[in-house]
Amino acid sequence: MRRDRLSARPLVRLVIAGTCAALMPAASALVDDAALLAQMKALSRRIEQLELRNAELERKLAGTAPAAVAEGAVEARIRALEDARASDERALASERLSSTEPELVTRLKAVEYQTLSMQQQARTVSALEGITIGASLTGMTQWAGRGDTASGKAQSRANYRGDVAVTLPGGEMGTMSGKIFTHLRFGQGNGIGLRPSYTSTPNTTTFEVAGVNDPDSSFAILAQAWYQLDVPLPFGGFAPASKQRLELNVGKIDPFVFFDQNAIADDETVRFTNNVFVHNPLLDSGGDLGADEYGFTPGARLSYVDERNAGWSWSASLGVFASDRGANFSGDFDEPLVIGQLETTARLFDGRTGSYRLYAWRNGRSHDFDGAAARHGGLGFSIDQKILDTVTVFARYGHELDGRTAFDDAFTVGTEIAGDSWGHAADALGLAFGWLDTGTAWRRATADTTLVGYGAQDAEKVAEIYYRYHFNNRVELTPQFQWIEQAGGDSEAGPLQIVGLRAKVGF
Repeated sequence: MRRDRLSARPLVRLVIAGTCAALMPAASALVDDAALLAQMKALSRRIEQLELRNAELERKLAGTAPAAVAEGAVEARIRALEDARASDERALASERLSSTEPELVTRLKAVEYQTLSMQQQARTVSALEGITIGASLTGMTQWAGRGDTASGKAQSRANYRGDVAVTLPGGEMGTMSGKIFTHLRFGQGNGIGLRPSYTSTPNTTTFEVAGVNDPDSSFAILAQAWYQLDVPLPFGGFAPASKQRLELNVGKIDPFVFFDQNAIADDETVRFTNNVFVHNPLLDSGGDLGADEYGFTPGARLSYVDERNAGWSWSASLGVFASDRGANFSGDFDEPLVIGQLETTARLFDGRTGSYRLYAWRNGRSHDFDGAAARHGGLGFSIDQKILDTVTVFARYGHELDGRTAFDDAFTVGTEIAGDSWGHAADALGLAFGWLDTGTAWRRATADTTLVGYGAQDAEKVAEIYYRYHFNNRVELTPQFQWIEQAGGDSEAGPLQIVGLRAKVGF
């Protein structure tokens, strides 16, 4: 229909032209020639516009003519897309990668695997957050001449000891936070056996499981396992800004971790190895601590820490620990060791850090020198102070107030000098002296020489020197020499001399 109307266009034009020709004589009577000419031009423009519009409509109709053919092509493309989609779905349904899969699917699976791997790593990192692990292996070799040993023969002994410590997050309760500390220890070797002396051992690094009676056996023990709760003060305050806190520890503990500490005289694997320079001699060598054979005991400790003044912080601590058979869980927990300590950290000597500790103890299950159970008590202090950038000094004192002990006063002093002065900043030179005064009761008991074969009338004097060589960031080598004079208070005995070499690997 529309094509018929459009094809009548020439006829329309003839009709219009004829009409115009017929009207022209009449129109000439009404208007002049100029007006007629203007009307003819306007009519001509209208006709041209109609022709252009008709041509545009014809082009559009021509474009829709092959609709049936185009519909078939569209259906073919749709089927191809549906087949491709089905193939992708089959490939995505399997987690395996295949060379026959579409490239897009292969790349998508690769991205998924990478994302899953990153998520797994993130979960692992999140699970390990707050966990710290420390481990060290220490080996020691010492030599003593025949005049220095209990057997009367020259001895050389080697030993090793391993320590693994793990700290875990202990949860949070409001502003309070906790941590869990565990410590495993293993080793072999008991060291050389000296003539009687007040020091319990010249080699505090020794460790061997007791009761096995088999030197070939080496076992690990759970040395420490305790929980610490930190309580910021004041209660309900903003914890990160808190400068005061309470610390509560409960579990199996080495009491020397929290009492009688010292910056340069408390770690036998790094500095001095003679026991009188590692802890207060009355508590450790003298036995007033009352811990198990390895120096550990169940107990609890409460401490208040005030750090509001950065240049002069202080703390007060109280500890209660099982003693004697209670320390190894084979007896009651009554009559425990009770120890209290006041500590301050100050900046003296042109702002250099130092720590000053004063403490007192009472052990209801200690033992006199004859083995009888008795209450012991005493007091002491432990000081370490950096006096130069490369020089740190220490002093430690203990006095027995109650109990019959072989020595009742102990005083030790020493220093450690960093190697900056001779171009080895990571090295260090250590030197210490000790004085252990024979107790009054022990003097009387040994006066006739029948008890131990001599009369203990004088003070035992101990000296130790070492040089710690920093081999690399994991290994340290430390040659050392010890001198013990008037061992056991025997003024007629010759000096004891011990030469040693320590090696430590730490992580």
